[in-house]
Amino acid sequence: MRTEVMGAVRPAAAETVRSPIKYRYMEALTLIERLHRRLLDVIKDDFERSGEPEVNPVQALLLFNIADSELTAGELKTRGHYQGSNVSYNLKKLVEAGYVNHERSSTDKRSVRVKLTPKGQAIRERIDALYNRQLQAVEQVVGLTAEEFDRLNKALTRLERFWTDQILYRL
Repeated sequence: MRTEVMGAVRPAAAETVRSPIKYRYMEALTLIERLHRRLLDVIKDDFERSGEPEVNPVQALLLFNIADSELTAGELKTRGHYQGSNVSYNLKKLVEAGYVNHERSSTDKRSVRVKLTPKGQAIRERIDALYNRQLQAVEQVVGLTAEEFDRLNKALTRLERFWTDQILYRL
């Protein structure tokens, strides 16, 4: 049975229940979003415990992903190191706080390259230490193995490629 709402045909609840992939797809989307927010909460909690007020969790992840590289803001986004829409704002704040150095490109004066200062490197090391503490327990407490992470990462990569193709090829 289908119902019509404002000219659009919408499947009845019974049809939605019979589509197990749709339920799982929607559940996966919710989990992906929730996991990212939860990671930010974990980082925020770790920083609050140690009294690190200047850096928010998004900026801390940005510092972690810059690592030893020297990148432009655009490269941070295209390489998947930054998920937000306001990378320039966060980089500006990190430069002002002394976590990142920035320098205009000698070949393209519009382009600014960034790299971590020793202060930024210290934040990067804190995030790395946080991940290492989690890794020591994730298999024992949660029961996730390397093989399960391999399968998870493969599935997420395929989903990302699918979404990218939807945009690039207007599928």
